[in-house]
Amino acid sequence: MQSTAISFSPSISLPHPKKPTILSPSLKLDRFASPNGVFGSSTKRRLHLPVCCLSSSSNSSRLNGWISAPAPGPERESDGGFEVRATAVPESEDGAAAAKAKLKDTLVLGSLFGMWYLFNIYFNIYNKQVLKVFPYPVTVTGIQFAVGTVFVTLMWTLNLIKRPKISGGQLLAILPLAVVHTLGNLFTNMSLGKVAVSFTHTIKAMEPFFSVILSAMFLGEIPSLWVVASLVPIVGGVGLASLTEASFNWAGFWSAMASNLTNQSRNVLSKKFMVKKEDSLDNITLFSVITIMSFFLLAPVAIFMEGVKFTPTYLQSAGLNVRQVYIRSLIAALCFHAYQQVSYMILQRVSPVTHSVGNCVKRVVVIVTSVLFFRTPVSPINSMGTGVALAGVFLYSRVKRIKPKTA
Repeated sequence: MQSTAISFSPSISLPHPKKPTILSPSLKLDRFASPNGVFGSSTKRRLHLPVCCLSSSSNSSRLNGWISAPAPGPERESDGGFEVRATAVPESEDGAAAAKAKLKDTLVLGSLFGMWYLFNIYFNIYNKQVLKVFPYPVTVTGIQFAVGTVFVTLMWTLNLIKRPKISGGQLLAILPLAVVHTLGNLFTNMSLGKVAVSFTHTIKAMEPFFSVILSAMFLGEIPSLWVVASLVPIVGGVGLASLTEASFNWAGFWSAMASNLTNQSRNVLSKKFMVKKEDSLDNITLFSVITIMSFFLLAPVAIFMEGVKFTPTYLQSAGLNVRQVYIRSLIAALCFHAYQQVSYMILQRVSPVTHSVGNCVKRVVVIVTSVLFFRTPVSPINSMGTGVALAGVFLYSRVKRIKPKTA
């Protein structure tokens, strides 16, 4: 939108009339009286006024009324009088600055989504490669939490992330979240070690089913008819994919199901126990604290169940390339922590529904890339079942925004 300003040309002192002249709304001035006569008796000067009021001097009375003027004619050479004309003022820079800021936010959000997907792809590929030659999922999960703990501590030490002040009561409230978080990632690694990456993520597409059940049981959130309808293709698609999966085994299947149960329990518990959390416990801080707690919870369990088997001596005795296993384990652990950290950063910028849709797309990307990388045999019926399940997840994320009508 443009505003209208008044400019005078040439710049001279205005004459003082003897009497204030009041202009009517439709008046066109061909002559304007001055103390010395008229402005050119032979040359008429037409005064075009925008919608405004003029004052002839500081002591003169104001002109009343709104002036309706035709479009200005061609500019004429001045003969000592003055002209009043409308000039266009450029649009305010506020609009341009807002557009630039919006573009910047969009680019940042797009970059975060890209990193989220990329870190997920690398985590699943390298993690699967490690678990194929080192079938100890408890130790592998413990290493991932250990690397995450070092990473968080380093971020706090360098003040890249504000170090929180956690009270004893808060730690007790976070403890159940840390337990189910630990179990969720452990069961995921157990499944990845037993079946194909694509099949694990197909089963994990059933997370909305467990979310609806647990929310109804512990939070009293009764799902709408649309939400229940969206669960049908999810369950049916996973069942169809499981019947035709080449790498199917019950250990991998139930591990993935247990991962769904524990991960959604974490979400329900966070709603139930962390409603009154302090301002310092934002999503990223909460995830960082849970990572450290998960390491201390799982480390003794890993030693008790699987022993100390990640030493160079043991790996060499097993005929493994120590350097290769260590590098791939480190990359998988860094990607594991990075993709979850970026996920919480995205959640702070978008709505939960948008985040859920992005998570659905991420699962599609991971399944496709893992099938291509590992050359996993996929039958047409298996592909159809996976597609139906993922379509149900997308539908679920969309209908979640439909709020039931209140009476």
